[in-house]
Amino acid sequence: MADSLVIVESPAKAKTIGKYLGSKFIVKASMGHIRDLPKSQIGVEIEKQFQPKYITIRGKGNVLKELKDASKKVKKIYLAADPDREGEAIAWHLAHYLELDEKDACRVVFNEITKQAVKDAFKTPRPIDMNLVNAQQARRVLDRLVGYKISPLLWKKVKKGLSAGRVQSVAVKLVYDRENEIKSFVPEEYWSITAHLMKGNASFEAKFHAVDGDKKELRSEDDVKEVLARIGKSAFTVSDVREKERQRHPSPPFITSSLQQEAARKLNFRASKTMQVAQQLYEGVDLGPEGTVGLITYMRTDSTRISPVAQEEAAGFIKEKYGADYVPETPRNYVRKNSNAQDAHEGIRPTSVLRDPDSVKTYLSRDQLRLYKLVWERFVASQMASAVLDTMTVDLNAGPVQFRAVGSKLKFPGFMKVYVEGNDDGSTDEERLLPPLQAGETVKMSKIDPKQHFTQPPPRYTEARLVRTLEELGIGRPSTYAPTLETIQKRGYVAIEEKKFVPTELGELIVQLMEEFFPEILDVEFTANMEGELDEVEEGKEDWVQVIDEFYDSFKKRLAVAEEEMKEIEIRDEPSDEICDKCGKPMVYKMGRFGKFLACSGFPDCRNTKPIVKDTGVGCPKCGKGQIVERRSKKGRLFFGCDRYPECDYVSWDKPVSKPCPDCGGLMVEKRSRGNVQWHCTACGHDENAPEAEEAAE
Repeated sequence: MADSLVIVESPAKAKTIGKYLGSKFIVKASMGHIRDLPKSQIGVEIEKQFQPKYITIRGKGNVLKELKDASKKVKKIYLAADPDREGEAIAWHLAHYLELDEKDACRVVFNEITKQAVKDAFKTPRPIDMNLVNAQQARRVLDRLVGYKISPLLWKKVKKGLSAGRVQSVAVKLVYDRENEIKSFVPEEYWSITAHLMKGNASFEAKFHAVDGDKKELRSEDDVKEVLARIGKSAFTVSDVREKERQRHPSPPFITSSLQQEAARKLNFRASKTMQVAQQLYEGVDLGPEGTVGLITYMRTDSTRISPVAQEEAAGFIKEKYGADYVPETPRNYVRKNSNAQDAHEGIRPTSVLRDPDSVKTYLSRDQLRLYKLVWERFVASQMASAVLDTMTVDLNAGPVQFRAVGSKLKFPGFMKVYVEGNDDGSTDEERLLPPLQAGETVKMSKIDPKQHFTQPPPRYTEARLVRTLEELGIGRPSTYAPTLETIQKRGYVAIEEKKFVPTELGELIVQLMEEFFPEILDVEFTANMEGELDEVEEGKEDWVQVIDEFYDSFKKRLAVAEEEMKEIEIRDEPSDEICDKCGKPMVYKMGRFGKFLACSGFPDCRNTKPIVKDTGVGCPKCGKGQIVERRSKKGRLFFGCDRYPECDYVSWDKPVSKPCPDCGGLMVEKRSRGNVQWHCTACGHDENAPEAEEAAE
């Protein structure tokens, strides 16, 4: 008969741990939280020191009965929820329900689900950490105060269904501010001059650098003509050659935010998908003869710390696989400057580096394998020697005009043999090799290529960029990034166009109202400082009730002013030229979650609605009768379809191109990958660079 009951969050985790602990342990899953604040009310007793009013989550009755029955059959109960604030809170709620003393050693935590880690954890159980519980409660209460106090005000003054949140409001404002930057951006003209040079059969390029030793900016065509006149028919002579060795160091192991960013860049994963797949890898995968094993360490972490045991295993693997030269002289340690790093955790790494992706690929789904490979390669690279590059900088004179050529050659690959971090713009570190050159020698000029350019506005936020920005600003924490991005899309405050966030009209309206009446909620510094105070609650340095009280004291004054001064905003329907095809009445433009849409003016008698479509000017390749138009999915994502739907069901995520395929005349669409834009024929597969891609390359 079993002596102990172990409670975890999920059945997958229960299955994995159950195999390690043996028959003396019953392992059950709570299926996440068992108690929460009610959805129908604020659930916080403000006058009683902000005490939360918890209720049992609907539908948990059978789970709770099963846990209660199991608890009566054992001598000891262990609470083994995830090792973070949320997990600690789940354990505390379970202890309350099962009438356990939270000061007893009932809490078990492990950062990886492997046999050794789990068995070691059960040797050192501890009491529930109330600092962690209070930090979670404080965040929950704070979010309730903001959301449940501002949202009804917005319903009353603007429109039902609107809401505002602490972290999500800042995220929407970032998107909104970036869009305004783009709209107000004034392009500035500038020019470049590239000299195409030859030494023997080797060709290379040099860029204009200076005139008479002084750097000169080329702002106009006249500036270019002046430089070209100074060059005249002068020969290109090498004036200086500088060679040096440069080291390039590996990136640290993943933390939550960097994993989400890199998975977006390299795997095209949304933040929510990355966390979902990472959870599966953490909780355990059946590896056949080896049994069920957790493949990665806990994936919600700010820490880049790596255990000495994992470092030692990695060093041995690297030496055997790649050679002693690939092992650094001393193990690499990555200490983050961020004081909020949860250093009880580690960085995200494979639980054993010996399980390389090839050895487990038959047991993993495609997405699991791709994410595991990313984690495994990043960790292995982080423990490898630096790459060594030979760099060469060559200055050339053409009369009084100086040009400069820069090249590099990989001398020793080091960590780059395994992994190189991606970039948000999709660019790669291509080597530009230069021929052997010496000062005083003359090279042949094949052509001089002046080009006009214009400065570009800042780019819209991708998921990766927005996560990175939130992290850099200290807004939110590892567990909040993915749900925050999901929430602002579900509520219709932002939409996605070409994998980038754009604010909707609804989002713009919310930001404008929040800026006027609740500026501190949108203030980046205020929000970051609040996160810092909540972290101090976690460390036992601050009392959570006092932190909330200080915030609420000024917040309630803002609420009173907003209640009094915020004018009711009537979002009037705009007339349109469209006629309802169901009742014949004119249709009007209404504002919805993802912007405007067409609705019958006869509502509620007629409930006909239509999306506003934008004609692309490209004919439908499927039916040959309709036109391809822009549409939006229910989640606000842009896609393209035939305007004769439902008669014709042609749809595509890729934007159609008006130019037909030069090979077969078929439909060409835009394909974007890692910053590159190509036109791809949907009929014959022909590919060519889009004009904007060719210009960018030049």
